[in-house]
Amino acid sequence: MIARLVLLRPGEGAPLLLSGGYFFLVLFSYYLLRPIRDTFGIRGDLKDLPLLWTGTSVAMLAATPVFALLVSRLPRRRFIPLTYRFFALNIVLFYGALMVLPDAAHTALGYAFYIWLSVFNLFAISVFWGYMADLFRPEQGARLFAAIAVGGTLGAMAGSLVPALIAERIGALHLMPLSALTLELAVWCVLALASRFHVGAPATPGSVIRGEPTRRVWSGFVLIARSRYLQFLCLYMLLFTLTTTFLTFEQLRVVKSAFESSDARTAAFARMDLAANGLALVTQLFITGRFVRRLGIGAALLLLPVLTLLGFMALWIGPALGWPMLGVFAAFYVSRRGLHFAVDRPAREMLYTPLGPDEKYKSKSFIDTFVYRGGDLMGAWMQAIGAVAANAAPIAMGICAVWMSIAGGLALTNRRIAACREGAGSAGSA
Repeated sequence: MIARLVLLRPGEGAPLLLSGGYFFLVLFSYYLLRPIRDTFGIRGDLKDLPLLWTGTSVAMLAATPVFALLVSRLPRRRFIPLTYRFFALNIVLFYGALMVLPDAAHTALGYAFYIWLSVFNLFAISVFWGYMADLFRPEQGARLFAAIAVGGTLGAMAGSLVPALIAERIGALHLMPLSALTLELAVWCVLALASRFHVGAPATPGSVIRGEPTRRVWSGFVLIARSRYLQFLCLYMLLFTLTTTFLTFEQLRVVKSAFESSDARTAAFARMDLAANGLALVTQLFITGRFVRRLGIGAALLLLPVLTLLGFMALWIGPALGWPMLGVFAAFYVSRRGLHFAVDRPAREMLYTPLGPDEKYKSKSFIDTFVYRGGDLMGAWMQAIGAVAANAAPIAMGICAVWMSIAGGLALTNRRIAACREGAGSAGSA
């Protein structure tokens, strides 16, 4: 049954299951910690959050070249286990410090954990997909990566379910050792893949060189400056990130006001993540492909801006109508996050398919780092302005209106570029 579902070929079953299990364990570990991180984020004054997000962006940008240097110097079968075990040790150290230090020190320590987990998430997933590129040929990846990604979605669901069920019973912080143990199990999957399928030879000399990520990013900036299409892509990402930041701040405000204890807040964050990942899984399996084939990439790109506009409208008018705001917000957050993973993200990646190699890789690096993180910082510091925070919903609605127009322009331009490329290919073959 699995072979028919994912077009499996002889000899691919074991690496598929090990890879899916590996991704399951990585995301299970992360989603055990994610609601704890969000709880730490609202432990202090919400006015501290812009500084916290700035620290997160600085830490990520500083860590990226170090990560690239280590990848270039160490064999995969050494580098990947060391990476995950280093992060597991960090988790144990954070747990020990939180158990030993007085409660007065937990706010500062929690802020450090908040920044650390964002860096962990970036590298843990990047390492995973890099290893998959080592293991599978491009033709295999086209058939098997979607099935492997489902393993990750199941891990995210399971990781959200555990704190949702037991965080208030045992204390959320006691889930941290389980997260560290799960990373060690992920290392066993890595070693099994390396020994059974001979993955993990030393990196090809010069394949990743010091300074290359920076050069690639700034080369991408030059390409974007010359292309109206790439400029639209930048704006789409920027507006998506701005509204995501506005929604995150609304989530922190709603949960902080609705729940008193840290463990109850952790459980609430976990329940929202569980519902969002469940929606993403069902949509990925049964809806996304049919939706895009029948309605096109334009409808897929417009889905999230329209949903976001309606969601912020509900948050704006809900109090006057007497709606239960926790329920309204949860429905908005779950549907937006789930449909982002299932529909919007794949559609956004499709926008790069008609472009040349330089535009695909160099401009994408700039958009995924500087534009994304720039949107985070812009949204966070906008929230630090009292007038903006007090009118977040109507401001976000105005952003969504612009976002919708950008989505429509992107879809039309994408169709035109694809048609030109197809026409050029037909003329060349003739």
